[in-house]
Amino acid sequence: MTLSFLGREAGVAGLSCLLLAALLSVRALDSRLGGLSRLWKVHHLLGAAAFLLLMAHPLLLSFDAARVSLPAAARVLFPPFAETSAWMGWLALAVMAGFLAPTFRFFGRPEYQRWKALHALSGGAVVLGTAHAVASGSNGAAWLAFGGLAFGAFAWQGFAAPRLARRGCTVVRVEAIGTGIVELTLKPDGSPLSYRAGQFIYLTPLSAELEAGRGEEHPFTLSSAPAETRLRVVIKDLGDATRALQSAKTGMRALIEGPYGAFFPTPSSGAPELWISGGIGVTPFLSRARSLRGGPPVDIHMFYCAHDDSKAHFSGELAAVAANVPGFRLTRHFFSREGPLNAAFLAARCPNFAEREAFICGPPGLIAVARTVLSRAGASSGARSEDFNWL
Repeated sequence: MTLSFLGREAGVAGLSCLLLAALLSVRALDSRLGGLSRLWKVHHLLGAAAFLLLMAHPLLLSFDAARVSLPAAARVLFPPFAETSAWMGWLALAVMAGFLAPTFRFFGRPEYQRWKALHALSGGAVVLGTAHAVASGSNGAAWLAFGGLAFGAFAWQGFAAPRLARRGCTVVRVEAIGTGIVELTLKPDGSPLSYRAGQFIYLTPLSAELEAGRGEEHPFTLSSAPAETRLRVVIKDLGDATRALQSAKTGMRALIEGPYGAFFPTPSSGAPELWISGGIGVTPFLSRARSLRGGPPVDIHMFYCAHDDSKAHFSGELAAVAANVPGFRLTRHFFSREGPLNAAFLAARCPNFAEREAFICGPPGLIAVARTVLSRAGASSGARSEDFNWL
């Protein structure tokens, strides 16, 4: 197997990953991949693979040419300006470096809006990479079709969807839940939004009075029950935009897009469930719990994790659900008193916790600990988790 062969195959694989990543930028595909968070993670992995493979593509070809002569190797890396196809490939790689390299952990976690702006360059990489493959001669028609689909997906998500998939809404209630946490009630324009418990929307506030975040979209899990005609979202102060929304006022206009996500399966399996939540991760469980009122008996044990009682903002409402819904049990876990969540704590309050269908939502640290505890306890099924930690 020659270096030339490896170089060509790296180029084919890398461009395929890039174009497939572009196709997966369409949010409407989330239900086919088990939710938007999973789709974004696959999209990110494909982008990283494309970048590394397309970097290897010219390097391997130059190493192969070096067996002939050093000038031949240099020609691969620094082609004459007349070789348009080669320069389109280099430009595609340069554009990819511009929008992909900053998303690697080596550079630190990117700021959300800057990350989105950088990804606008991906359309250029798709066009240049496809043009390079078509000009190279083999399978030109196939590359043109694949590239056309990928660019169409990029154009839809970047330009058409924000105008066609969003709808207006009005903030009709603002409730302060605790320090740095607020629950907004939204009235969508037109008919009520149809969604399932555990799903989320993108919210774009439009008020000029906001100190930050105007015109910026951010994902928020719906905390309202699906049967409600109005939407509720809980927003925690995690940055400039979410901090500004703490002072939102009734009458504020906004745009919503969604719903997205697939945290709870549809239809429900009917198996006994284990819920583990922490911090703002209580919101999908809050939506589901609110939907249980007046319904049939269930077999759900929820562990609500917080630093202390003052941070368990919704424990009162959840306790009321537990008092009125047969089979719904609530246990609060306070890190300040019990330390990290562990198997002994779970087993003492829910002896069959490892046999239940598990759902986890909260900070990455809690998700990691809960998954480890369940795995070591021999949990019979994998746990579903959500953390919105996609970048």
